[in-house]
Amino acid sequence: MTAPHYPNVVDMAVPLFVAAILAELLWIKLRRKGGRYEARDALTSLLMGAGNVAAGIVFGFIAWGFFNWVWQFRLFDLGTAWWVVVLCFVLDDLRYYWVHRFGHRVRWVWASHVNHHSSQHYNLTTALRQTWTGTFTLMMVVRVPLLLLGFHPAMVIFVGGLNLIYQFWIHTEAINRMPRWFEAVMNTPSHHRVHHGRNPKYLDANYAGVFIIWDKLFGTFVPEDENEPVEYGLVRNLGTFNLLLVAFHEWIALFRDVLRPGLTLQQRLAYALAPPGWSHDGSRLTTDRIKEQWQTKGSSTPEG
Repeated sequence: MTAPHYPNVVDMAVPLFVAAILAELLWIKLRRKGGRYEARDALTSLLMGAGNVAAGIVFGFIAWGFFNWVWQFRLFDLGTAWWVVVLCFVLDDLRYYWVHRFGHRVRWVWASHVNHHSSQHYNLTTALRQTWTGTFTLMMVVRVPLLLLGFHPAMVIFVGGLNLIYQFWIHTEAINRMPRWFEAVMNTPSHHRVHHGRNPKYLDANYAGVFIIWDKLFGTFVPEDENEPVEYGLVRNLGTFNLLLVAFHEWIALFRDVLRPGLTLQQRLAYALAPPGWSHDGSRLTTDRIKEQWQTKGSSTPEG
């Protein structure tokens, strides 16, 4: 059977991304609301996006080769009918939910994902602030069940691109709320603003890519509270637009911790695999501890 061919939808969407960014910028300038652009921040996001594309060109063969190796062990071959593509899209979005959740709860994966949260602004350029090191997290293995079930590697890559395109438009403050039925099922700007919040109330919430139902199903959904404006960025913001630091700062910190003298093997592994903020002496705060302190003290901003 000839391997199916699908278009590179992300590349095809680039002109749409550019047009949408310009439209959002114009909207903000004319209406004087709906977000804010800072030139250095937006440029950093755009350069991170370009670096992500370059990393995909350089390292993409690793995931593609792995997927095709796994494909030979498939239990079924579901073909390429439209309903198979739709089913693959839905299941891949579930896969995305868990990869994204790992990206906030496992420091090794967070080291790659953190740069997406490093902007203190929230606009469409933030969507392009993507990792350069995703291949090295090995999160490609989470797609193995899809391949074994009989979804062709090309189809899996295709629906992943559609997922990424969907998520672009939800990185905006220019849209307040969508219709109630849409908010109930789909990920929206309101839901995703919560995900980018550094407020204790909003930490580790709304991991969805396309369907917010996964967060509601697995207990990680938090609605946007009009009385709690979202503060964007990291618990401890970087305070720099240095591109290399944005891309690699958490990897540097991770390896510095892992290689500390005097630690046990278990402690070294925990510095790499425990939630971000874990420390062997309890001197740092994980998001769980930040939220506990907030609930206890009634504080509205992160501590530590």
